[in-house]
Amino acid sequence: MIRIIAWVLLALYLLTVGLWPAALAPVTATFAGFGAILGAVPTSAWLLAAAITWHRHRPTRKPATV
Repeated sequence: MIRIIAWVLLALYLLTVGLWPAALAPVTATFAGFGAILGAVPTSAWLLAAAITWHRHRPTRKPATV
């Protein structure tokens, strides 16, 4: 029984070590792409876009009730 558990654990370890970098590669490429986009656009443009978005979607004030 111990031998079977050891073989299963060895197989899982080898699968994890072998497949983890390949499975993580698309995620890393995605974050690198986000970083490139964020770095290519000036900060003032991001702030202006955020201000415009907030202005368009800001909550409306409810009229005061008496």
